[in-house]
Amino acid sequence: MVTAIIGKKIGMTQLFGDGGVVHPATVIKAGPCVVVQAKTTARDGYEAVQLGLIEDTKPRVTKAVAGTYKKAKVSPTRIRREVAMDSSDESPKPGDQVLVSIFESGDRVDVIGTSRGKGFQGVMKRHGFSGGRATHGSMFHRAPGSIGASSYPSRVIKGMKGPGRMGGQRVTVRSLQVLQVDTENNLLIVNGSIPGAPGTYITVRKAVVLKPVRVSQVEEPKKK
Repeated sequence: MVTAIIGKKIGMTQLFGDGGVVHPATVIKAGPCVVVQAKTTARDGYEAVQLGLIEDTKPRVTKAVAGTYKKAKVSPTRIRREVAMDSSDESPKPGDQVLVSIFESGDRVDVIGTSRGKGFQGVMKRHGFSGGRATHGSMFHRAPGSIGASSYPSRVIKGMKGPGRMGGQRVTVRSLQVLQVDTENNLLIVNGSIPGAPGTYITVRKAVVLKPVRVSQVEEPKKK
């Protein structure tokens, strides 16, 4: 059985739960997807499938890619991802559809996407440095400070945190709870935020590792 689906981030909203608890939520248009190619252990050494996201726009593809879709007897898609499968007996075939119905309310999912690009940033915004004093003639406000020794090893150690390009990286947000599943409109609403701006293509998969649920502990009043 396929454990993931391709989607697009729509935006954020909020849902009210029991007792008036507000849940910040993200709306994802998940699928519909079509199986383009199936990987088998006998031929490829592992079990996986290539999914294509079905959209209204018709993409431009090369002859090689068009041949792959022609072999699967499906229309070409602009977005294609390879996702893993679980150890069930059901193995999808090229042409089968994968819908948002593979998830249910209460499930835990991992969302993989590309974070927002923030351009070239300093160490305070990029790494959370505290900076120096801002008064009494200080000339050390937002600088990183010493980045190495002059005598030994007389060089900057590899991996030193410094200014540079921030964002635009592959980010995985783990163990988000599914709040609602709208099978008619192919919508998936998850609790919390996910990487990327609205319109970013993301991959939603069943959570690999479940994070423990935090339960708020209320102290009992002390007896006098």
